[in-house]
Amino acid sequence: MLGANSDLPRDVSIAWCRPVPSHFHARYSAEARTYRYVILNRTARSALADKRAAAIHRPLDHERMSAAASALCGEHDFSAFRSSECQAHSPIRRMERLTVTRRGDWIVIDATANAFLHHMVRNIAGLLIAVGRGDASPGWAREVLEGRDRRLAAATAPAEGLYFWAVRYSAAFGLPDPYAEEPGPAMIRS
Repeated sequence: MLGANSDLPRDVSIAWCRPVPSHFHARYSAEARTYRYVILNRTARSALADKRAAAIHRPLDHERMSAAASALCGEHDFSAFRSSECQAHSPIRRMERLTVTRRGDWIVIDATANAFLHHMVRNIAGLLIAVGRGDASPGWAREVLEGRDRRLAAATAPAEGLYFWAVRYSAAFGLPDPYAEEPGPAMIRS
């Protein structure tokens, strides 16, 4: 990996490589993808987390956020969480997992689904932030989901803090399981 990484820009790195069959496609062969949205929830800004995490100064109740998130799990029409620029043919997605955890001043939203719509994770994060601030009840998540109208949802959360975290492929491809061991990135420690 040292040789390959030496020819790449500093913000790109190869951790492993494996041969795959010719029918493999990085996007279309994926079974699930995970995005992580990281929020720094305190009054003082962080110079180190600048442009790496969403900074929300008002206190957030992560338990309310988690309760709202549970309403979005399962297979649903996520029209209320897609951007107007979304070109997906269908708004139906299967959300396998949507969790909200707090670690000190950090709140982490992890979303795993078979696929995502344009801005879907940031729109969900915006709704969860509104619920966490107390601007809406946790039940609002279901109302927005069932209303299927983006105009009735919360504002889109900032791009800072959104990470494409992992992708899962069929075991038949023999690729490492990104869910087997969770790394502990510095961005989620206080």
